[in-house]
Amino acid sequence: MIRMIIADDHELIRAGLCRLMETEPDIQVLGQAGTGRGAVDLCRELRPDVALLDFAMPDMDGIEATRQIISEKLGARVLILTMHDNEEYAIRLIQAGASGFIVKGTSPDELITAIRRVAEGKTYITPSILEAMTFRSFQDGAENPLTLLSDRELQVLIRLARGQVNKEISEELCISVSTVETYRKRIFDKLGLRNLSDITRFAIRYGLIDQF
Repeated sequence: MIRMIIADDHELIRAGLCRLMETEPDIQVLGQAGTGRGAVDLCRELRPDVALLDFAMPDMDGIEATRQIISEKLGARVLILTMHDNEEYAIRLIQAGASGFIVKGTSPDELITAIRRVAEGKTYITPSILEAMTFRSFQDGAENPLTLLSDRELQVLIRLARGQVNKEISEELCISVSTVETYRKRIFDKLGLRNLSDITRFAIRYGLIDQF
């Protein structure tokens, strides 16, 4: 039996995922959470085999949640579910210790396959993302400006692009406002951007956020 938890900040999505898992005799959902910290707490309490996490959640994104689950050795293998078809996310998450990366909108059968494969100790990445990652491995990493950013800088960039102010970002990432400002300046310098409008356009262009 595969014991798992589900974390997504949209209750409707969580409910749909739970109903899907109920149709599988070898999968049991132990609990669900609406935040990244809630997901980590569930892993501490329930020790699931698989943690199915949304990438973008309030208070802690998929990278941070994955890093905590892995660093604390909570026993769960992490499968990230995201609406963004972006190989940069997948690369960062695999580096953080995730075992899989799958895009929302995939078929239910593919999601179940991914969960089973991850539970077996294997890795599963949505085929289109895996193809992009493979293609990128043959290129000079410097060609993609996202590789210039640290994980934290990427997290700050995404939140700035969404219109969040420094105080909101500091509270979500548990860092000081002055540290957020430091990351902000580094982002501008590294990417050659001039203002927040540039950041938003950049994030849309590279598939980090949805176009409004």
